[in-house]
Amino acid sequence: MTKIKYLLILLFLVYCQSLVSQTVEIQGKIKSSVDVENIHVINKTAKAYTITSKIGDFVIKAKLNDTIVFSSIQTQLKAIVVDEEIINKKTIEVNLEEQVNQLDEVTVGKILTGDLLSDINNTEGEPPINFFDVGIPGYTGKPATQSERRLSEAGEFKPKMLLGLLGGGLPLNPILNGISGRTKMLKQRVEIEAKEELMYSIKSRLSKDFLMSNPLEDDMVMDFFYFCADDENFVKHCKNQTDFNILIFLRMKYRQYLENLKTTKD
Repeated sequence: MTKIKYLLILLFLVYCQSLVSQTVEIQGKIKSSVDVENIHVINKTAKAYTITSKIGDFVIKAKLNDTIVFSSIQTQLKAIVVDEEIINKKTIEVNLEEQVNQLDEVTVGKILTGDLLSDINNTEGEPPINFFDVGIPGYTGKPATQSERRLSEAGEFKPKMLLGLLGGGLPLNPILNGISGRTKMLKQRVEIEAKEELMYSIKSRLSKDFLMSNPLEDDMVMDFFYFCADDENFVKHCKNQTDFNILIFLRMKYRQYLENLKTTKD
């Protein structure tokens, strides 16, 4: 009887150990009152991550007692510890609450009473006039950078400009700037600035979640993102791409970055 008891205890311990070490593929579903696409799903324990689909579905590998973190700009951060029920069912449903940023109430200017004539008399100053008010078409897109303005002013030589010789109106600036190399230099500067802007945008938006599963020392984070931006395919893999595709690129560069550090130390 005692032998049977010990055998059962041993089998139970073996079962528990197998649960702890068993890694399974968990299929999950996010539910929220806000958009459920592109929510970051991070297994902090296993250093694995993924992103939800348009309908909030995701798949991630985990084992017992792993901590899975769910985060996005629109929802509150939530962490779940994988228990036996999740391991056995291999499914999980997560409810995320909307992230609401409340600002302190601020009163600017005079308080309106609701009496139209009274409020008009109490209002000071005149509204600004813009080009729409006077019927003048205006540019409402992104303002050009200093380098972009200089490139525009420098102009770019095109063969059809030679036709200006016939009418005595040959533009000299594009030709002179092309010969001196100024146009080429300005083009390179514009490309570098655009690449840096993209790099800073990605760092601001994704670094927090990326570094949770791919840790770096604080003084190495900026160096890592410059390392990514130096890749000749950086713009191709990161401009107008989904967060998921960008994270795949960052993960690939992360492995290269660590390998470079190791080689340097050796």
